[in-house]
Amino acid sequence: MDKIIIAAGILLIVFAVWQTVQKARGKAKSSCCGTAESVPSRKVEDTDVSHYPYRYRLEIDGMMCSNCARNVENTLNNMNGVWGKVNLGKKEAEVLTKESVSEERFASALKDASYTLKGYTVLADPGNA
Repeated sequence: MDKIIIAAGILLIVFAVWQTVQKARGKAKSSCCGTAESVPSRKVEDTDVSHYPYRYRLEIDGMMCSNCARNVENTLNNMNGVWGKVNLGKKEAEVLTKESVSEERFASALKDASYTLKGYTVLADPGNA
């Protein structure tokens, strides 16, 4: 009986280690978003920073993993004239835009993607210079 308990314990430890390695390699069966596959990035076509005179910092609630961060980044990059880069650790995005974008527009886009805009800071606005 003791050998069965020890064998079961060893199997449990091996399984836990295997799951941890799979998760670290991105091959776990699911993430917090319910998908094992990573979300592909949506890059902006215009990467000339000089074309984006407006700059914002957005604090975003609801991001839990790299897939969440990529979803938020894709949401921002799908907005016309917007180029966003997400920092998951800080739960924020630095956003460059070609035109002024209101807090409400960012909040609406993020809400549609199931995230919440918690903070909106204008870092550069040439119209108010």
